[in-house]
Amino acid sequence: MFDIITFGSATRDMFVTSKNFQSLKSDDFVTGKGLCVPSGAKIYVDDIVFASGGGATNTAATFALQGLKTACVTKVGDDPSGSAVIDELKKIGVNTGFILKDKKLKTAYSVILSVPRGERTILVYQGASHDLRKEEISWKDLKANWFYISGLSGRSAEIFEPLINFAHEQEIKIALNPGDAQLKLGIDKLEPILNKIDVFILNKEEATSLTCLPYNAEKEIFKRLDNWVKGIAVMTKGPEGVMVSDGHDIYSAGIPKSDIIDRTGSGDAFGSGFIAGLIQKVDKPNVEKIPYAIQLGTANATGTVQNLGAKTGLLKHGEWGPWKRVEVKSYRI
Repeated sequence: MFDIITFGSATRDMFVTSKNFQSLKSDDFVTGKGLCVPSGAKIYVDDIVFASGGGATNTAATFALQGLKTACVTKVGDDPSGSAVIDELKKIGVNTGFILKDKKLKTAYSVILSVPRGERTILVYQGASHDLRKEEISWKDLKANWFYISGLSGRSAEIFEPLINFAHEQEIKIALNPGDAQLKLGIDKLEPILNKIDVFILNKEEATSLTCLPYNAEKEIFKRLDNWVKGIAVMTKGPEGVMVSDGHDIYSAGIPKSDIIDRTGSGDAFGSGFIAGLIQKVDKPNVEKIPYAIQLGTANATGTVQNLGAKTGLLKHGEWGPWKRVEVKSYRI
């Protein structure tokens, strides 16, 4: 029996940093800004770092480092990159017995181009983790207290509802941090699924889009989320911190002051840290365990943004980093 099993993507990441990368504002880019280099030029970089990434492996790393018996369900290629991902997880203490190797597709690969202040552009090859199929999963062996489901894309998205239904039938608690494919299902299809979710984690932009409400209508956003979600709704707000509702109270906190090297993986670090906090305080009432979970998730995410690599800087059990725990405020809904 595992404390928690994670599901989602597994990637081999290469972080490239250079002061020669320039950020350019322009309406020609979807985000309004672009990362630019001179065409035809040879660009010297300051550093490169190789690491594993992807929602399934990033969250599994947190849970294992927090002392929880953890397994990871994902797919990599039968190649050196896939072996590197598995080896890194084994060193952390994650059970890799459920990780599949694809003979045809390569391991998913990301190239993260980073500029100062944590801005980055990510080039993504989805690869094998895009192709995890229902019939490949050893369902009878998925015995755990919790499932943590992160974004599932491509053919892997087809296992989303079977995973939810299996966990619900087996009385396994479910934490869901959905990807684009899940959110694009729309609320008509998502609502019956959310009724089975114990913790629903999404960022403010995703919450705004899903609820069809104005960006700053936070109370109204949570009213809708509370109507849909069986358990706890979590809305991360980037540099503004986080808000959490259990249907009775809303909890909020900011983030500590810290250097930001790269934000890649910070969402996974917060979400998994939050769930680890809930598990560690399982016997406590929400008024105690939710603030603790927010503090642990925030500290865990703060550790990652100070380093290149989504797993570098993750906290071990009992560690909190050099910063003070964030103050958590709450009010009755």
